[in-house]
Amino acid sequence: MNILAPIVVFTYNRPEHTLRTFNALLKNHLANESDIIIYSDSAKTANHNKAVDEVRSFLSEITGFRSKKVIHRDNNFGLAESIIQGVTGVLQESEKVIVLEDDMVVSPYFLEYMNEALDQFVDDNRVISVHGYVYPVDIKLPEAFFLPGADCWGWATWRRGWEIFNPNGQYLLDELVRRHLIQEFDYNGAYPFSNMLKAQVKGANDSWAIRWHASAFLAGKLTLYPGRSLVHNSGNDGSGIHCGTSDSMDIKLSETKINLNNIAVESSRIGREAFEIFFRQSQKSLLHRLLEKARCMFRKK
Repeated sequence: MNILAPIVVFTYNRPEHTLRTFNALLKNHLANESDIIIYSDSAKTANHNKAVDEVRSFLSEITGFRSKKVIHRDNNFGLAESIIQGVTGVLQESEKVIVLEDDMVVSPYFLEYMNEALDQFVDDNRVISVHGYVYPVDIKLPEAFFLPGADCWGWATWRRGWEIFNPNGQYLLDELVRRHLIQEFDYNGAYPFSNMLKAQVKGANDSWAIRWHASAFLAGKLTLYPGRSLVHNSGNDGSGIHCGTSDSMDIKLSETKINLNNIAVESSRIGREAFEIFFRQSQKSLLHRLLEKARCMFRKK
């Protein structure tokens, strides 16, 4: 394995979630060989000061990584700006990066999967990123597979991949319309990705993630997914400012390594069908369950 990718973690005001995230990350055998960079956003309102201070106190005591750098924001950036600036800054110094938020609990095999995939597809310009979470679908998925676009629950990319990111949501939306890609972008109407992008353009959310996904999708790029999830989002417990309580996206973390041999670098028919069926079934049970993920993915702090 080549030089390991630095890990960047974005935190705010949830000390218990942050603790779980780091405890899980440190169970990865590559943690002590990895450099970690932590961005701690400043409080948006005075009633968040105590929780932000608790998070920062915990971050100051973390050990177990090869090196640690903690960056305290002096002002509240919000999640989108913090991630955009943070990832951009890290990739000015490094060719690759692994990205987590403070509510991402990872499998012990997460770092191995991420670093192996980053090494394996480093020179394949068809691939823009690597993702660690996969939906709890009922269909048996391949060991690992590709889908168009990009994603945001435990992910990694290269400098060449992030250079494709376009923060201009209006341009991205106009291109999807001009190229008649809305239906495909929305998984044949099963998931309202285009509505999320419209909401970002209108200022109803400040999502970096929908713009990342749209940028990759329009560029014809692929993201690698594991057949078994290596990430669990612990933020759907009602603790977040913009996240309600939902278990619709809950998964069991993989207890085995993901095998990356013999993966066809093309969009997976099985993977896309599985996602589309999952989206439709989720809508049938309760539409707001999908919107719970949207609020978490694209929350503004």
